[in-house]
Amino acid sequence: MQQQEVEIRVVASLRAIDAGDWDACACPEALAGAPPLDPFTTHRFLSALENSGSVGTGTGWQPQYLTAYLAGQLIGVAPMYVKSHSQGEYIFDHNWAHAYERAGGRYYPKLQVAVPHTPATGRRLLVRPGFEETGTAALIQGAVQLADSNNLSSVHLTFCTEEEARRGEEIGLLLRKTQQFHWRNEGYADFDGFLASLSSRKRKNIRKERARAQDFGGTIQTFSGDDLQPEHWDAFWRFYQDTGARKWGTPYLTRAFFDIAQETLRDDMALVLAERDGRWIAGALNFIGAQTLYGRYWGCTEHHPCLHFELCYYRAIDIAIERGLARVEAGAQGEHKLARGYLPTPTWSLHWVNDPGFADAISTYLKAERDAVDEEINVLTEYGPFKRAEIEEQE
Repeated sequence: MQQQEVEIRVVASLRAIDAGDWDACACPEALAGAPPLDPFTTHRFLSALENSGSVGTGTGWQPQYLTAYLAGQLIGVAPMYVKSHSQGEYIFDHNWAHAYERAGGRYYPKLQVAVPHTPATGRRLLVRPGFEETGTAALIQGAVQLADSNNLSSVHLTFCTEEEARRGEEIGLLLRKTQQFHWRNEGYADFDGFLASLSSRKRKNIRKERARAQDFGGTIQTFSGDDLQPEHWDAFWRFYQDTGARKWGTPYLTRAFFDIAQETLRDDMALVLAERDGRWIAGALNFIGAQTLYGRYWGCTEHHPCLHFELCYYRAIDIAIERGLARVEAGAQGEHKLARGYLPTPTWSLHWVNDPGFADAISTYLKAERDAVDEEINVLTEYGPFKRAEIEEQE
């Protein structure tokens, strides 16, 4: 098979792609009934974004799904969007845009290969097993050619896997290294087993925080699958709106997304809700992968000490241990997660920049940034809550 035999097509809606064909590329492990490694690249999740109006006209995320065919068979797909801003990406390039536009260039629109509003690591070049080399090369070439032929400033693959990042760097894409805080399950039997791996002072602090959080005068419950009901989304929508208004000005997801999620995504989600005096007052939404629990959204209508830590971080650890998951990804940013057992972990992205001079400047910047990120990870890990032997083993 030669790369030139692959046909690249761009489609504006997932309705044009059979769900089974997409998922054969995105999550082949799920076709046999297993949970998907990455719930965010499944046809059902991306369709929920599209069908709810969370992406599309007026959002700045215009779908242009990239597909690769060989002899009529779909061998690769990529969730790609034309972006008119840099919101909802979590790999920040606002300074790049400002610099390019001050120099007289036009940064937007650009192409983004990503899961909208979702800072979670996963494959971005989704290739059917057996076609890895051909499909990956075709998708990268297709995205770059599309940007070049339309005189777009750049292509960005964000929160890709390290394997994709290294392969992209080898063929000339610009490599960016950032970091998040992830919790790793070292085979703990329960939460007390995790606490036993911490230094005495950090262990005591977490116990105090959990006790204080649970003293808010109500109860905390976790709902998943058929236990999730429409009333839970009515409550969570209020929490999400409050957080979205404070963080982004306007929530990224529409109300319709959660209605669709109830129908098509409830097995992929674990919703932690706090109830007090007969009312839901706070909640944290997680997505469930085959190996990872992904903490995504939090909100509340009442503020209680440490309740945020309990619902978002400690309950996530409880769920991961109970389900035998290897890690918890708790979303973007947040050095406060370090004291709660979440260690700094590299995240990766790839970039193609059309203007050669601007590309050189960004390349120089990214080299310095990677060095700074490496140093930051080393320093933060030193301040982690684990006993010294535990940290050395995890490293």
